[in-house]
Amino acid sequence: MQVNTINTKKISDFAVLATAIKAWGKELGFHDVRIADAQADMSAVESGLFRWLEQGCHGTMDYMAKHGTKRTRPAELEPGTQRVISVCINYAPPAVKSSWEVIHDGNRAFISRYALGRDYHKVIRARLQKLADKITEAAGPFNYRVFSDSAPVMEVAWAQKSGLGWRGKHTLLLNRQAGSMFFLGEMYVDLPLPVDEETASYCGSCTRCIDICPTRAIIGPYQVDARRCISYLTIELKDSIPEPLRPLIGNRIYGCDDCQLVCPWNKYAKITQENDFHVRNGLDDVSLVELFGWDQATFETKLAGSAIRRIGYQQWLRNIAVGLGNAPYSAEIVSALQARADDPSDMVREHVQWALQQQHQKTTAIRESST
Repeated sequence: MQVNTINTKKISDFAVLATAIKAWGKELGFHDVRIADAQADMSAVESGLFRWLEQGCHGTMDYMAKHGTKRTRPAELEPGTQRVISVCINYAPPAVKSSWEVIHDGNRAFISRYALGRDYHKVIRARLQKLADKITEAAGPFNYRVFSDSAPVMEVAWAQKSGLGWRGKHTLLLNRQAGSMFFLGEMYVDLPLPVDEETASYCGSCTRCIDICPTRAIIGPYQVDARRCISYLTIELKDSIPEPLRPLIGNRIYGCDDCQLVCPWNKYAKITQENDFHVRNGLDDVSLVELFGWDQATFETKLAGSAIRRIGYQQWLRNIAVGLGNAPYSAEIVSALQARADDPSDMVREHVQWALQQQHQKTTAIRESST
């Protein structure tokens, strides 16, 4: 937390300051800005988190268990925190290839639409820092810390407490004016700002997100077993992808948007105004074979500044190999896989071998059906 001494003489009305903060946030490009009480009752969220961890639903994400109650008690992470300022910023890019068209074309590579542009972490933290600077200029020095999926912060829970939206049955935040295709960010502050009211849930009896999940990772309303989630399998998991789940991944090589694509509220999703979130390198509509042909230097160059680069080159190849195994049979795919059959990485070789087996089974089936 930025450690300063608050100049209370410059603040005559915290309600006026809160209004100004929201206006400044929107000027900086945030879709909405809301404020929650850092001492709000989070007991239900806390018990739910611990139950989820006890069930092992976090898989290999050990960092989820490291910080205990600091995730739900801001003052334990940053002493003196009184409020949580939550912000959201739309990311749906313009002129993007239809997600369903790509998903239904087994030769194409589907990348979650949030990752088609630049890494959102840096963009949001930089904007939040500018917001903090504006607050300092108007109110004097104060204690704060900004976050964007970068520390033990229950961002969806705090966004819900602030009134930014409600937690959908897929566990993502939903907003009546923006759906779920937006990023979240937070600022912990020691200012006693007035807080906003929590909003109601508007999911009703809808279960489309649960029904569509390719791997049945949404095991119940508001419950996700990360070990089955394609986003976890393609991004967070650093080891081999469990073989029974590979066919279910299809051509999704980085993340999965299915639960968002079927959500009725996303008809209100807004196209982003941020150039940083626009499609780069044609990643919204590209073949699996083309991406599999990238060498490491190409991977590093083309994905510089992208969230995708964080997973590393070997994991990138692992994911694409699974997609190629799931693709319709073609000699081009077999040739691409054979070219990496002796890859230096044990993990890559394993997934390439699996993919070749899948392609072999398909060509065998084609021959048998033609006789």
